[in-house]
Amino acid sequence: MRRLSLSSRLALLFAACTAVVSLFAGVLFNRASEAHFIELDQQQLDGKLIGLRRALQDVQPAQRETRLADELSRQADLSLRITGSDGQRWYDSSTQIPKDLPQPPGLSTISNDGTDYRVLNAPLYPDKADSPQLTLLLDITHHQHFLQRMQHLIWLTVGLSAVATALLGAWAARSGLRPLRRMSAVARGISAQSLNARLPEAQMPPELAEMAHSFNAMLARLDDSFQRLSAFSADIAHELRTPLSNLLTHTQVTLTRPRPIEDYREALHSNLEELQWMAQLVNDMLYLAKADHGLLMPKREPLELADETDVLLEFFAPLAEDAGVRLSREGYARIEGDRSMLRRALSNLLDNALRFTPAEGYVSLRIVDQPNAVGISVENSGEGISAELLPRLFDRFYRADPARQEGSSEHAGLGLAITQSIVRAHGGQIRCESEAKWTRFVIELPKGD
Repeated sequence: MRRLSLSSRLALLFAACTAVVSLFAGVLFNRASEAHFIELDQQQLDGKLIGLRRALQDVQPAQRETRLADELSRQADLSLRITGSDGQRWYDSSTQIPKDLPQPPGLSTISNDGTDYRVLNAPLYPDKADSPQLTLLLDITHHQHFLQRMQHLIWLTVGLSAVATALLGAWAARSGLRPLRRMSAVARGISAQSLNARLPEAQMPPELAEMAHSFNAMLARLDDSFQRLSAFSADIAHELRTPLSNLLTHTQVTLTRPRPIEDYREALHSNLEELQWMAQLVNDMLYLAKADHGLLMPKREPLELADETDVLLEFFAPLAEDAGVRLSREGYARIEGDRSMLRRALSNLLDNALRFTPAEGYVSLRIVDQPNAVGISVENSGEGISAELLPRLFDRFYRADPARQEGSSEHAGLGLAITQSIVRAHGGQIRCESEAKWTRFVIELPKGD
């Protein structure tokens, strides 16, 4: 069964609400009108009762019917029955008065042969126990017809208002949902070549402005991701093209003529270096692919960060000494993490810091023990990184220096991307801060349970 559209649902809802409100208002008006007629009839019968009591006071029996006929002749829709204290009927002003009438005193309503009556029972002499009973009957058929016509009008009004509201509601809903249809049209037109399409947020109603903003933000993220994916594919081709060209050229040159065995050995060693570089590049790419799919599962073991960083600093000490760079470490902290993965991440940061630190500069590693996390910062002196480049430092194959350096895997532009994947696999975050004369990479890792 086909589901109703949102416009149809709103139209039906508007119609139902209007019908309920109209029906409720109509019932209240009908009840108020009926109560008003009862009040008018009560006043009229009470006034006539007083007049009849006066007319029958101290009157002779022979003159009673004449006095009653004279009193009742002033109102054609009024009838009277007088009943004795013994229940015998003394007087009927009309032959159309029903035989069976309510006996309890007070006002009541009856219907007889299509005629409606308001009946009032009261004693002729209120101060006498054996007083005759007066029964006044007022023909209210016209009142009832009015109420019936009003009920029919109420139902007609409810039906017409529901239909009119449904039509107007459908038009209003369709007009109000036009921004959603515009969003749908934009979504249908999105492809890899049109990710720059955006919704006009300024023209959206307040209720949809936030959705439009989120939709545009999603398109911006998709566009950025697609651009990075395209650049990533181009970078892979660029990185692999050079070593493959070297291998092909070197091999072709070697095979152009017979050579001594040592020349072939030297050529194989040269090709081996290129193949090792390509193998390392492929391994790094597989590592990042595992990180993208959440397949990096770090082991959890207690680690003293001071000891782990000291091992790394000892490894890089000869390189730092040759470059004239001072290495230092301060702070202590203990966390649970994967030793080999964290060493790789910190090794990438230290390697980057040493490569971009000038002579007589410094590389400082600082550990900060916080209540719920551990901070690790690697800072080096030297030329800073411009603010517009900071968000892209962790992109794959991205280098802040546009002159691409080729020939070694650690310079392929994957080190920081791998470091970020390792940090995120541990539930942490990494960021870069830079000023004119220094650059700092900050890692924040949770302490764990």
